[in-house]
Amino acid sequence: MENVTVAMPLKQPIVFEVEGFHVPEDQGPLLFFLALLNYTVVLLANGVVLGAIVLDRALHRPMYVMICNLAACDLLGATAVLPRLMLHFLTGHKRIPYALAIAQGFSVHTYGVAVQTILAVMAYDRLIAVCEPLRYQAIMTPARLLSCCVLAWLAALLCIGVLFGLNVGTPLCGNIIQHIFCSNRSILNLACSPTPINNIYVSKNLKKFFGIMLIIVPPAVNPIIYGLVSKELRSSIIRLFSKQIKPKE
Repeated sequence: MENVTVAMPLKQPIVFEVEGFHVPEDQGPLLFFLALLNYTVVLLANGVVLGAIVLDRALHRPMYVMICNLAACDLLGATAVLPRLMLHFLTGHKRIPYALAIAQGFSVHTYGVAVQTILAVMAYDRLIAVCEPLRYQAIMTPARLLSCCVLAWLAALLCIGVLFGLNVGTPLCGNIIQHIFCSNRSILNLACSPTPINNIYVSKNLKKFFGIMLIIVPPAVNPIIYGLVSKELRSSIIRLFSKQIKPKE
């Protein structure tokens, strides 16, 4: 009879090892700089949009309030991944405690769903503006706007909360996360018992590259697509910066 080795479930505290990108050591500083540059763009672009909308009362209208929510969502997604990715590039550090791994995965998934729900609310707002222009103010009241924004976030949080609530207690028999950040699927791949896996296998770095693009690209370009193309928002930002640099008499 053949000896069958049965993997034993890991006991807490579990510390994961995130596989990350396979890059030569001498390229780490360059990748750190590129990641830092992207994160800086995300922070500045979304921060400027948020600040302009919050400070300019003329922009306290449904469309801009929703853009404000989208900017906050982009900041959540980028902050969940990029700082730890920069640490990996700069120091080679790949270890992450179980609680932080769950928090990162929860934040990443919430970002992914909340982007869709917020865009759906924005589409609903534009539909009313186009189809019912004369009744727009009566329909999209401050109370309804608040309800739509809360519903967008609540739907995302509830969806991901249930997802992680069902899987958090799953016994794990490995601690190597084969990705660049922690997600529900990457953690469940370490489960002792079989779980449904529908993966499409390609080059490891290529697969991870496309995965990280979903996190670092939209937060950087959304402020331009949904915010800075607006003439009113651009004018507000210019006025705010003009006040800051105008010399005091």
